[in-house]
Amino acid sequence: MSEVENLGTRLLVIFDGHCGFCNRSVRWFLTRDRNDRLRFVASESPKVAAILARHQITQSERGLTSSTLASSTILVVRNPEGPREQVLVRSNAAIAMLGELPRPWPTIAAILDWIPRPLRDLGYRLIARFRYRIWGRLETCPIPTAQERIRFL
Repeated sequence: MSEVENLGTRLLVIFDGHCGFCNRSVRWFLTRDRNDRLRFVASESPKVAAILARHQITQSERGLTSSTLASSTILVVRNPEGPREQVLVRSNAAIAMLGELPRPWPTIAAILDWIPRPLRDLGYRLIARFRYRIWGRLETCPIPTAQERIRFL
């Protein structure tokens, strides 16, 4: 049984391991995920390729390659490697992650979900476009602490 199959009902969060903003966001979620609902994997990991291939992300995302999409947005996978596997991108992924945290974050997620997706994704894309300029690009993925390591695939 693979690590991905052992997630149970947890969400699998695929993030750009070289992005300073993404790494800070993962740290933010790690500190608030007191109920252990999230698992993280860098988009550079070989474990991600099979998930992207199963969902034909290249076709649905205006011709971007899987590796480009995976490194240009956060992806959240529900029920990974199960019959009801679902991949969420951009603002839908962020809302799903917030929904898994303790209060007040699920309420904030519900409020954000009322905003039309094209408008939410526009804000998301603006941040994504300038993230390297503002927060920097890391040469390597930061190494998690021993306590955090169990939360990463």
